[in-house]
Amino acid sequence: MAKTKEEKGKIIDKLENAFKNASSSVLVHFTKVTVAEESAMRRNLRADGISYTVAKKTLIRRALDKLGLKHDDVELQGEVAMVYDSSKEGDPTAVARKVLEFVKKLGAEKLSILCGTFEDRFVGQTEMREIATIPSLHTLRGMFVNVISSPMRGLVVALSAIAEKKA
Repeated sequence: MAKTKEEKGKIIDKLENAFKNASSSVLVHFTKVTVAEESAMRRNLRADGISYTVAKKTLIRRALDKLGLKHDDVELQGEVAMVYDSSKEGDPTAVARKVLEFVKKLGAEKLSILCGTFEDRFVGQTEMREIATIPSLHTLRGMFVNVISSPMRGLVVALSAIAEKKA
């Protein structure tokens, strides 16, 4: 059954708020995804505070237009869903990383990244896939600590070797 203008307006407002309030969002193309696979994916995303919404492409475009995000160069084809986190405070790379995890799990023929928003700007497929490969904030902090402590560790090993040699 066709939706009324009022219902479409509510959907556009919901999408607009999602784009505006999320730290990042990813538009995905899905095809031949079974109900069980989609339910498992939604459950997994929901556990991490990430929402998954299927909407018509024209309504998604209108929501992007209302926010002034240029999206003319991105072609939305087939079935499109929007994956986004619910807050600005979240890890902005988490959404893309989770989607990429499901792309690898289900296969690129079933699920693929089309584009998305990151840091209040619209980005294409290539950049969104690059964002998806960035490690989590927790992992990056661990890598940073490792880089900082590496010279000290080297000094300790060298001093220990000198002490053993003299003893």
